[in-house]
Amino acid sequence: MSTQPLIRSKQTEKSINGISTQVVCTEFSNYIFIVLTQYGKIGTLVSVTPASRSGDISTSMFTTKVLLGKEEALTHVCAKHLATFVSQEAGNRPVLLGLALKDSSIEAIKAMKDVIKSCQVW
Repeated sequence: MSTQPLIRSKQTEKSINGISTQVVCTEFSNYIFIVLTQYGKIGTLVSVTPASRSGDISTSMFTTKVLLGKEEALTHVCAKHLATFVSQEAGNRPVLLGLALKDSSIEAIKAMKDVIKSCQVW
């Protein structure tokens, strides 16, 4: 009799623009936790939460909130871009994202999104 683990987790490492990038995705019952690091540390923790607009349930908006770390506009932009698809695919569950990035260019963020998809646990 095989049982499913209570907490599912996957991790991978990939070079993005010559920088070693590690990703760990963990599924909890109420959150998806993703660590995306190029420093080997959790970095800034950002909560990305879906909130449906009044009157239109099918369209989700996402709010970002820095829980730990430096409050910067670029952090919110990166977090929203990296976590929105995860939340939508996971049934609009909130995402807790740890970001520690050396390269936050558009090309790097797109590549990181693909790496997150390869660690899908939701």
